[in-house]
Amino acid sequence: MATKDPTAVERANLLNMAKLSIKGLIESALSFGRTLDSDYPPLQQFFVVMEHCLKHGLKVRKSFLSYNKTIWGPLELVEKLYPEAEEIGASVRDLPGLKTPLGRARAWLRLALMQKKMADYLRCLIIQRDLLSEFYEYHALMMEEEGAVIVGLLVGLNVIDANLCVKGEDLDSQVGVIDFSMYLKNEEDIGNKERNVQIAAILDQKNYVEELNRQLNSTVSSLHSRVDSLEKSNTKLIEELAIAKNNIIKLQEENHQLRSENKLILMKTQQHLEVTKVDVEAELQTYKHSRQGLDDMYNEARRQLRDESQLRQDVENELAVQVSMKHEIELAMKLLEKDIHEKQDTLIGLRQQLEEVKAINIEMYQKLQGSEDGLKEKNEIIARLEEKTNKITAAMRQLEQRLQQAEKAQMEAEDEDKKYLQECQSKSDSLQKQISQKEKQLLQLETDLKIEKEWRQTLQEDLQKEKDALSHLRNETQQIITLKKEFLNLQDENQQLKKIYHEQEQALQELGNKLSESKLKIEDIKEANKALQGLVWLKDKEATHCKLCEKEFSLSKRKHHCRNCGEIFCNACSDNELPLPSSPKPVRVCDSCHALLIQSCSSNLP
Repeated sequence: MATKDPTAVERANLLNMAKLSIKGLIESALSFGRTLDSDYPPLQQFFVVMEHCLKHGLKVRKSFLSYNKTIWGPLELVEKLYPEAEEIGASVRDLPGLKTPLGRARAWLRLALMQKKMADYLRCLIIQRDLLSEFYEYHALMMEEEGAVIVGLLVGLNVIDANLCVKGEDLDSQVGVIDFSMYLKNEEDIGNKERNVQIAAILDQKNYVEELNRQLNSTVSSLHSRVDSLEKSNTKLIEELAIAKNNIIKLQEENHQLRSENKLILMKTQQHLEVTKVDVEAELQTYKHSRQGLDDMYNEARRQLRDESQLRQDVENELAVQVSMKHEIELAMKLLEKDIHEKQDTLIGLRQQLEEVKAINIEMYQKLQGSEDGLKEKNEIIARLEEKTNKITAAMRQLEQRLQQAEKAQMEAEDEDKKYLQECQSKSDSLQKQISQKEKQLLQLETDLKIEKEWRQTLQEDLQKEKDALSHLRNETQQIITLKKEFLNLQDENQQLKKIYHEQEQALQELGNKLSESKLKIEDIKEANKALQGLVWLKDKEATHCKLCEKEFSLSKRKHHCRNCGEIFCNACSDNELPLPSSPKPVRVCDSCHALLIQSCSSNLP
C-alpha cells in the first residue's frame, strides 16, 4: 500500500478545521446575535485557523540577523491586485501599537472581516499563482485547490457583522494555538447539528426566495414609478401643447388687430389724400398767380404720399413675419405630437420588458430547482461508487493475503523437496553399499518412494492450481485498476460539479447579501426620513470627530447619526435605542439625547 503525502494530509486537516470554524462561527453568530466582539471565542479560533492556513508552505526568507517567515508579504500584495484594499493597508501601517509583520497581518485580517471583503481579497490573491510562488512552496495550501475551497467558504461570513477594536489589542505577542475542544462533540450533538444545518439551509432558501420576491416587487414598483413619471411628463407636454395653442390664438388675434389697424391707416391716408386734393384744387383756383407756392404744396403732398406708402410696406412686411411665425408654431406643434407618440411607444416597451423580466425570474427559479435535484442525484451516485470501491479494496486485501499464503506454502514445499532429495541420495548410497544385507528393507523403501512420488505429484498439482489462481487474481487486479481509473475520473467530474455548485452558491450568496444590504439601507433611509422631518441631517463629509468624545473617526471607529438631533457620533457615544414620536420603532440615539428623553419621560410620569 502506498503511503499518503504528509503535505496533502496537512492540507486536508487545515481545510476540515477551516470548515468547522467557519460553520461554528456562522451558527453561533446567527443564534446569539449578528454583531460580534473581539472577545468572542469562536471568532478568536477562526483567526487562529486562518493564520495557520496562510502559514502553510510559506517560504523561509533569510535576513542578516535571522530567518523571516511571515504572512504579511502575500497580504501586502493584495493592494496591487485589488485597489480597494489600499485603505486597509494604509490604516494597518498607521496603527501605533504594531511592531512586527505578524501583528500587521492579524490586524489586516480583522479589518478585512469588518469590511466583509476577506473572500474577495483572498480570491484575487489565489488567482495570481505566479506571484504567490515567490512566497509559498508548490505544495502549500494557498497554491492548491484547498485554498480556493476555503475562499469559497469565507463568502458565508458576509452575513456576520463584526465590531472589533484593533487599536488597543496586543496582536504582536498573541499565541496562535487551535482549541480542539470546541469542535469535539457527541453523536447526539452531531445529529442535532445536522438537523439544524438542514433547517438552516431550508430557511436560507426560503429567505432567498423572499428576497427575490422583494427585489422583483421593488423592480416592479420602480417601473411603476417610471411609468408614473412618464405619464407626468406626458401631461406636462400636453399642458405645454395647450399653452402653445393659446399662444397661437393670441398671435392670430394680434394679426387681426394689425390688419384692422392697417385698414384704418389706409382709410386715413385715403381721406388725407382726398382732403389734400380738395385743398390743392381750392388753392389752384384761388392762387393761380402764386405758382411757386402751389408747386411747393404739391411736392409736400407727394412726399407725404411716399411716407404713407413706406408705412404701408412696413406693415405688410410685419404681416409676412407674423405669417412665418405662425408656420413655425404649427411645425413645433407637430413635433410635440410626435414626441408624445414616441413616449407612449416607450411606455408600451417598458411594460413588455417588465413582463419579460418576470418570465426570466420564473425560469431562473425553475432552473435552480432542477440543478438542486441533479446535485442530489449525483451525490447519491457518488455514495454508491464509494461503497463499491470500499468493497473492491477489501476484496483486494483478501486476495493479497491469500497470494502471500500460497507463496509461503510453495516455498515450504520446495524446501521439503530439496531435503527429501538429499535424504534419498544418502539413502541410495547406503543401500548400494548394504544391498546384500538389506534386501528386505528395499521393498519397503520402494513402497515408501512410490508414496513419496504420489505425494510430490499431488503437491505439483496443488502448485499448478495455485498458479492458475494467481493468474486469475492478476486479471482481477487489472480489472480493479481499470475500475480505479474510472472511479478517479468520476471523482474529477464530481469535483468539477462541486466547483460549479460552489460558484453558483457564491453568486447566489452575493446576490442575497447585496439584496439584504440594499433592503437594510432603504429601511434606514426611511427611518431617517421619518425621524428627521424638520431636522438638519449633518453630512458624513463634514464630520471628522465625534461630537461628545471628540475622537477622530477611522475604519475601526465608524460614524453613526443620532435620529433625534441629526449629529454624527461614534458607536460608544450613540449605543442607545429609543422610540421617537416620528418613528414607533426604537432607533439609534446619542447619549445626551438619550438622557434628555429619559428625563422628559420621567417628568411626564405622575
